[in-house]
Amino acid sequence: MSFDGTAVQNAIYMGGAEWPITPGDWESRAEAALEPEAFGYIAGGAGGELTMRANREAFERHRLRPRMLTGNSERDLSVEVLGTRSAAPFFLAPIGVLSIAHPEGELACARAAAATGIPFILSSAASHSIEEIAEAMGDAPRWFQLYWINDRDVAASFVDRAAGAGFGAIFLSGQGCAQYFTDPVFLPRLEKPPEEDLLAAAATMLSTFPNLGLTWDDLEWLRGQVDLPLLVKGVLTGEDAARARDCGVDGIIVSNHGGRQVDGAVAALDAYVEVREALGSDATVLVDGGIRTGADVLKAMALGVDAVLLGRPYAYGLAVGGQAGVEAVLRQLLAETDITLALLGGRTARDLDETFVAG
Repeated sequence: MSFDGTAVQNAIYMGGAEWPITPGDWESRAEAALEPEAFGYIAGGAGGELTMRANREAFERHRLRPRMLTGNSERDLSVEVLGTRSAAPFFLAPIGVLSIAHPEGELACARAAAATGIPFILSSAASHSIEEIAEAMGDAPRWFQLYWINDRDVAASFVDRAAGAGFGAIFLSGQGCAQYFTDPVFLPRLEKPPEEDLLAAAATMLSTFPNLGLTWDDLEWLRGQVDLPLLVKGVLTGEDAARARDCGVDGIIVSNHGGRQVDGAVAALDAYVEVREALGSDATVLVDGGIRTGADVLKAMALGVDAVLLGRPYAYGLAVGGQAGVEAVLRQLLAETDITLALLGGRTARDLDETFVAG
């Protein structure tokens, strides 16, 4: 992708609509567009939101070190992770129940991702089914996030459906009802179809959560069920990363779930450094949490991340303008990442290293 000066204009003025520009502007517009409960679900974190703040502070502590006279008039932002190609060094992270932000929910996000060449990761807690997303995206790249519930048969069915619908990888994290209410293994558990008794169907679904009895042995079992690349999300220590690798996973996603679970947890970017040291340079490691700008993306890439996952910013775009809003967020971030790479003196996002960052 080369930067020609019009990319930012196209990102700001898309389809005749004037969009917000800064991450804070997008968040403010989303807050104005949503009911307080919906905005709180998307924007909020656990407890005093210490982990959310730590995520941002970790990026702010790291500073970029630009290089001069590198002859980088042409640049390439693309990356490939476990066979999945992206036009930029970021994927769209899985977020559940996106229909609270816009009626088209995940469908709008999936279409925006397909239009911009950015892979979309579908949540198990989505408001639209695996098959609907596959139809909307065609051949565009996508992954599936598996919430590992306490019913192995239903979990295995989700994996089979994702593989059959062209999803390129599976990863684990550990509610939207669409996956359950369209699943051929889950539906026979019900006395009546969901459309006839929604409360009973929802109660049956919720009874599968949480699954606190999971062990590393379960991960080894799942590895035996999945031919697709398998990643584990939520790892925050080098010890757990090494154990996951020993169970046969193909990649690690370092994440504190955007600060939505343990208040006071380690920042994802700080945990990433420990995980990378434990696994070595050849391991596939992604990170999420606190990414808001092109500079954030490139700081992570300079530290050796294979790609980052973008979460709240695209959800704000969805709330502000549906599919067009998500596209505007993505095109703005693409343009910002490209111009930052240009000013940094880099030619490709993949080739940045630790000499480009301090702190």
